Amino acid sequence: MNVVVEPFGDAGLRARLPDHASGASLLEALRALPHVVDAVVAERHALVTFGRVLDPRAQAAAREALRAAIASALDAPTPQSPARSHEVQVDYGGDDLQSVARDTGLTREQVIALHARGEYVVAAIGFLPGFAYLRGLNPRLTLPRRASPRARIAALSVAIAGGYTGVYPCASPGGWHLIGTAVGFAPFRADEGAVWKLGDRVRFLEAGR
Repeated sequence: MNVVVEPFGDAGLRARLPDHASGASLLEALRALPHVVDAVVAERHALVTFGRVLDPRAQAAAREALRAAIASALDAPTPQSPARSHEVQVDYGGDDLQSVARDTGLTREQVIALHARGEYVVAAIGFLPGFAYLRGLNPRLTLPRRASPRARIAALSVAIAGGYTGVYPCASPGGWHLIGTAVGFAPFRADEGAVWKLGDRVRFLEAGR
């Protein structure tokens, strides 16, 4: 399998992932590699950081180990820990709901129905601790990021951008379109950290229904 692997600093490697790679399985495989101190899996790339500077010989060995880990993830698309399912109540009254309806040619009610009808998969985690990029947004709701990001978005805001939806786990800047607020959702737990993991499935329910 021809996987492009490139240096990332003097102690890391980054690989471009095949379209059908399983993020959850791959993360487990990368964490098991020798001398790895950190591993990050996004939708199209994986990054591993080693606990030492890689000389040419060590880098060559690490490249082959990384390719083998990706191959093993393709051979075992189902992670060792089965994906969990989550349901989140949403109060659909976000600041951008009306503009999203206008820009997509839909009514507010249609935007809500399409968003709440989907089943989403945690494709990547990043940007903020616990921020999950949820793949599976209805194509009719696909919009680019806002031209002007907000300096502050409230915690638990539900938003969309590109082909993704997500919930801001804490207050932060952001450029996604706000369509609602998660109700009664705790993005972190003391015993496990971020609640949503790679490969988990998420459904949104309109609060009050």
